[in-house]
Amino acid sequence: MLVRLFQDRLHAGGAAPPKARFISSATDEDVYAARANRVVVRESRGRVVSVIEIVSPGNKSSRHALRTFVEKAVGLLGQGINLLVIDLLPASSRDPEGIHKPIWDEIREEPFELPEDKPLTLAAYSVGPPKTAYVEPVAVGDVLPAMPAFLGSGIYVLVPLEQSYQATWAACPEEFREAVE
Repeated sequence: MLVRLFQDRLHAGGAAPPKARFISSATDEDVYAARANRVVVRESRGRVVSVIEIVSPGNKSSRHALRTFVEKAVGLLGQGINLLVIDLLPASSRDPEGIHKPIWDEIREEPFELPEDKPLTLAAYSVGPPKTAYVEPVAVGDVLPAMPAFLGSGIYVLVPLEQSYQATWAACPEEFREAVE
């Protein structure tokens, strides 16, 4: 009987939305933050040894989004997974010194300030031991440096960020490139 009652009252996705005094929806940035912007590197037996994360606008869109990103990053490091974070977005009021500071503060609180002329952050984290951060501040227009993706203690490959960016840009459809330019 209860099932029948619910079936009779079921509204399809195309029907009018439910009525409420206040309605709030996630922004497009929240939706984009939930999408995977990462590359996972596994050893031959399938164990994850390194993750490359590209920060999206949604990762910085709210305190919750930033906290979720930081907890994910710290969680990976806590599981013994090395991490490379590519944050080419300006700092916000939630991360005034870029994404590295809130991540590293969970491991070891210490002073850190981005140079005013280099407000964007590339950070490679080795789980060590000891855990170590390799931070490279950059600015819009800079040639992106190659950054290490650690595979084990003292073992890494350099990720050619500039070459990857240029190859992606060259393969980007013309209408998207025109929209960005």
